Amino acid sequence: MKKLFLVTLITGSLFADGAAIYNSACKTCHGAKAEKVALGKSKVLATLSQDEIVTTMNGYKDGSYGGAMKAIMIPQVNKLSATDIEAVAAHVQTIK
Repeated sequence: MKKLFLVTLITGSLFADGAAIYNSACKTCHGAKAEKVALGKSKVLATLSQDEIVTTMNGYKDGSYGGAMKAIMIPQVNKLSATDIEAVAAHVQTIK
């Protein structure tokens, strides 16, 4: 069972296109190179590690993180699966 879960997790991440998700949902506010302070309030994604991005996005999704950007980000991350979030975070590491 654990092997099946691991295979599913690994192969599932192959199907999430972090670049496509980032370009359609994140780039406008966070910038092409993840270099912008979105709406003058967010952290610059290019300064965050992959784990920090995943933790932050999951925090928005479960309501444990947010502040000023919560109302904007919750609808964005609620559309994403765990695999999508990992893929977006990995993509940000390649563009910064």
